[in-house]
Amino acid sequence: MESLGLIGTWPVDGAAAGVVRRDGTVAGTYGAVDRPFRLASVTKPLAAYAVLVAYEEGVFELDDPAGPEGSTVRHLLAHASGLAFDEDRVMAAPGTRRLYSNTGFEVLGRTVTAATGMPFAEYLRQAVLEPLGMTATSLPGSPAADGISTAADLLRFAAELQAPRLLHPSTVATATSVVFPGLKGVLPGYGHQNPNDWGLGFEIRTTKSPHWTGTRSSPATFGHFGQAGTFLWVDPVAGAACTVLTDRAFGEWALPRWPELTDAVLAELAEIQ
Repeated sequence: MESLGLIGTWPVDGAAAGVVRRDGTVAGTYGAVDRPFRLASVTKPLAAYAVLVAYEEGVFELDDPAGPEGSTVRHLLAHASGLAFDEDRVMAAPGTRRLYSNTGFEVLGRTVTAATGMPFAEYLRQAVLEPLGMTATSLPGSPAADGISTAADLLRFAAELQAPRLLHPSTVATATSVVFPGLKGVLPGYGHQNPNDWGLGFEIRTTKSPHWTGTRSSPATFGHFGQAGTFLWVDPVAGAACTVLTDRAFGEWALPRWPELTDAVLAELAEIQ
């Protein structure tokens, strides 16, 4: 895709990207798609998918208690448990605020480990990575932010999100729809949002502004971005997904460039179709 060539103008030393359609065909790639990059918070959708596999396997229910008093697995996945960003401190009652929390995902990892008797990284490998052929992806640390992967592997995951094989489609539909609607909160890097809509491990675009996706992105667009300069979005209306990995931390440089790229990709997809 010509639109991916915009990445060549970015102030990064290395980048890889790709676009995959709903039918699983790759529309285009950029850079060394087999090069590993740090995912930062793009780790969270992968971790959430493993948690949802555990749910479907009957390991626990989404409304089972987990985390602070009154919190459940569902609250943790939706950043509505009340836990602080990066410390084991309760800042709000569950279900009352959207507090983006790395700690919450670490609690989820421990919850899966306790229930399965298997380290979370191994459960993720067996439940998600291996079945999808994501052999270059690993989790050497926190399920919140320490994943390592390639653009090629994330395209496999993006294809799964659009045509699920590991999870029932209804589970993915729930995970990529707004959970606990109407909650206010801060979207990291983009300020206060009202509402700050999330699904189960996936950020939902809805009416957020400013945002890291584009002006052409549908409100149903879901995904995640990471402080490592990475993102993955799926636009169900466009019938496609895009992932970009870079070696430069997220910052001011990304604010205009990420939406510009997304709009160019969506425009080119519309022309092709």
